[in-house]
Amino acid sequence: MTLAFPNESPAYRTARNDLLDAEIALRAQIEAVAEKRRALPKGGEVPEDYAFTDTDGKSVSLSSLFGNKSTLALYSYMFAPQDARPCPACTSILDGLNGQVPQIAQRVAFAAVSSGTPEQLAAVKEERGWKNIELVSAIKTNYQTLYHGQTDDAEQTFMNVFTKERGTIRHFWGSEMQRAKVDGHPRHFDLAWPIWNVLDMTPEGRGDFFPDVFGS
Repeated sequence: MTLAFPNESPAYRTARNDLLDAEIALRAQIEAVAEKRRALPKGGEVPEDYAFTDTDGKSVSLSSLFGNKSTLALYSYMFAPQDARPCPACTSILDGLNGQVPQIAQRVAFAAVSSGTPEQLAAVKEERGWKNIELVSAIKTNYQTLYHGQTDDAEQTFMNVFTKERGTIRHFWGSEMQRAKVDGHPRHFDLAWPIWNVLDMTPEGRGDFFPDVFGS
């Protein structure tokens, strides 16, 4: 199928058709990578059923975050107890996901975990209007360290996916590209951060842009 737009030049159409071939190939590669991800062997068993704390100060176990699902996507949100503000990038990610969580939850469970205090998380949740995101504190656990949401030096943004089968929780996948040496704009979480996918469709592209989450 060949499309055309008003007043486009032959040069534009030739270049656009070449780009379309590349876009189709990229989609096929994304699907191939997703299939390879789904085919991973069983990951390591989680050392303990972590006791997190929700924004109301109540204890919430890792296993309970699954709800009635067998898969849990747990996003590590960069917000340390000593921070006045959480990470703006992480905040932008959760801003985008908040509206999608009800749909995501039809298939898998989703939550976000942070090293921040329950009080900090409650405040930012209220400020951002995150009605759909379960936000928990790992402040009294070593979860963030073991699952790469925190290093000796700093908080880290990281997505981990866990599975639960017959009461056993295992790690399935983590966004390890975050630690890989990849040149250019950070892209380890692009699949779930739509702002960059939209900008990649424009002539401006990403450039050195970063969203002004909290206002100048």
